[in-house]
Amino acid sequence: MAATNSHMYPGNSPVPVVLLGGSGFVGTRLGALLEQNKIPFLIGDLKLSPQFPERFRHCDVRDLEAVRDLVRGTSVIVNLAAEHRDDVRPRSLYNQVNVEGARLVCEAARLTGVKRIVFTSSVAVYGFQPRPVDEDGPYQPFNDYGRTKLEAEEAYKAWASEDPERVLVVVRPTVIFGEGNRGNVYNLVRQVASKKFFMIGKGDNVKSIAYVGNVSAFLLSLFDRGPGLHVYNYVDLPDLNTRELLAWIQHCLGRDGRLPNLPRSIAMCVGYLFDLAARVTGRKFPVSSVRVRKFCESTQFRADRVAETGFQPPYPLKEALERTIRFEFPVK
Repeated sequence: MAATNSHMYPGNSPVPVVLLGGSGFVGTRLGALLEQNKIPFLIGDLKLSPQFPERFRHCDVRDLEAVRDLVRGTSVIVNLAAEHRDDVRPRSLYNQVNVEGARLVCEAARLTGVKRIVFTSSVAVYGFQPRPVDEDGPYQPFNDYGRTKLEAEEAYKAWASEDPERVLVVVRPTVIFGEGNRGNVYNLVRQVASKKFFMIGKGDNVKSIAYVGNVSAFLLSLFDRGPGLHVYNYVDLPDLNTRELLAWIQHCLGRDGRLPNLPRSIAMCVGYLFDLAARVTGRKFPVSSVRVRKFCESTQFRADRVAETGFQPPYPLKEALERTIRFEFPVK
């Protein structure tokens, strides 16, 4: 399981960046930006990176020896590794990967003298809030993913507090979408495209979302932060409510017309029935009470600190949505 000890890239240049969990959606896009900017990097993951197989090293964040060997000699650790799905089983994996993994990454950084860590947390640490919240909270995670992300942040903050020269950057993105992703936004578009989608409730709840191309560019822009703790929410503006989001999805799909509506109370009952079926059969279903609740709640967050850094997202939100939808669902 341990990664190779070789940290010299072709041409004998040192490898300044290690992407833990870098074979995934965000890591692949960030890797492309690093390559574009001629910044050497390695990927540590359980799964091979199809895009960067020559930079891949098998590494489990729950294995201290593997992480230590991989990060030795690097200048920046970017930890993207996480258990994040709603239906992870056993549930202990949330703690093992998200919390214990964070503690082991910190220990590996201590052992190897790495002083700079970028950690991708999540707005899930806030839970459902009645109004947009900034980086100061309040923190009220409603599921294991949000809870363990918050605990992981505390582990990293403890590491940062031990040495005034250490740099910790915590980025809390909202729901991320983009080409090739199979997350919540993709599933929403797929359901609308299938013509089997029911609008739940009035659709006036606001959804903060973020495009992978912008999130990756923002992460890259943070590598030169000075010593100390830096915490950022990340969302792409302007925020859209569900009704506006669905209207734009329909536009990008070349559709128009009113979507059928289902009252929230009935949708929640359907979600509970699928929860019961999942427990009885052991199968995973695309519908659950948690997913219905997520759809109906406002998930809006303030990200003023991003603007304060001077960062300019390379892709406007509606353009990013259109790029993604036309890539995944070409209009015939």
